[in-house]
Amino acid sequence: MSSSRVPVLITVTGADQPGVTSTLFAVLSRHQVELLNVEQVVVRGRLTLGVLVSAAPEVADTSAFRAEVEAAIHGVGLDVTVERSDDAPIIAKPSTHRIVVLGRPVAATALGALAREIAGIGANIDMIRGVSDYPVTGLELRISVPNGGAGALQSALSRVASEQRVDVAFQDASLSRRTKRLIVFDVDSTLVQGEVIEMLAEYAGAGEAVAAITEAAMRGELDFAESLHQRVATLAGLPATVLDEVAGQLQLTPGARTTLRTLHRLGFRCGVVSGGFKRVIAPLAEELKLDFVAANELEIVDGKLTGRVTGPIIDRAGKAVALREFADQVGVPMEQTVAVGDGANDIDMLAAAGLGVAFNAKPALREVADASLSYPYLDTVLFLLGVTRAEIEAADAVDGVLRRVAIPPE
Repeated sequence: MSSSRVPVLITVTGADQPGVTSTLFAVLSRHQVELLNVEQVVVRGRLTLGVLVSAAPEVADTSAFRAEVEAAIHGVGLDVTVERSDDAPIIAKPSTHRIVVLGRPVAATALGALAREIAGIGANIDMIRGVSDYPVTGLELRISVPNGGAGALQSALSRVASEQRVDVAFQDASLSRRTKRLIVFDVDSTLVQGEVIEMLAEYAGAGEAVAAITEAAMRGELDFAESLHQRVATLAGLPATVLDEVAGQLQLTPGARTTLRTLHRLGFRCGVVSGGFKRVIAPLAEELKLDFVAANELEIVDGKLTGRVTGPIIDRAGKAVALREFADQVGVPMEQTVAVGDGANDIDMLAAAGLGVAFNAKPALREVADASLSYPYLDTVLFLLGVTRAEIEAADAVDGVLRRVAIPPE
């Protein structure tokens, strides 16, 4: 901006309607002002429009210019202020961090508690916007955190999330957040409901025993490989056709199809990394058009399960290896990967990913995850990636697949 020109901030507020912007800019064009910045937001039909311009001093400092702007905006039924803005930056510095808050509902007390913690370390809230009204309420806060304050704020936000019963994800807001290109999901109790090994064990009459072993393994109390061998041994003698029967019984987690459909639209490569069994998972992976599948192989002899697995075990370490292999195959750096899981055997995978998301997870995994989600809807993962419900549904509407399922009250 030339030193001979004067910055002027024009702020319009009131009921949104067609023609407000064109009315204002018709006045501004007559005075040959130069645009420096324009910001607009509409909340439930209420408009706030800020226009920062530079004008010649003989324009900016005259009451005639102010009166003409006011007359035009008042003529369409809105309010306006016109003021010099000598000290304001033209474009604000980018926020340093992003907070996503999810809840059913998000109470005012929860947001107030978060705001107190943010202010307590000297951080500033630069912007708040809604990102979802279904299946949960979602809010995004963009904030500027002083140097050295991120660690303390993250601890404080985790405490507030627990106290206020909301999910709070705290993320760096740099460009790297927007570069995710590959995502992998655990299968049991993440992409699908329930545990496949327990469904198989029911056919062998060992459901309760296997469920107890599974629970201990997911809490991190048992070595996964050891627990896998114990559980698979109970399947000895079952006909291999049982695997196909169980594959046909799998039920996706609510929001799973929406999640994968949206990720594919965004160009993500998608896969699953499971401690379960490839023959059971493969039909679902094909249906969902997944790019990668890593899972254990059950040994079959003469059409029956032997109670043993073959090949490398996809355990805690194996899941991280599989993620790295997938990333290498498509040339995606690890910082551009996302991993979603629920159990202790997902710890290494989530730690290796650029973004590790604990989904309705055991405490051992929540402690190391970058973000934790506690609502049983897989599409909440999309909100962490910067996708809004409105964007999801606009794309679904174009493809003719838009639907909302009634959610029972809690």
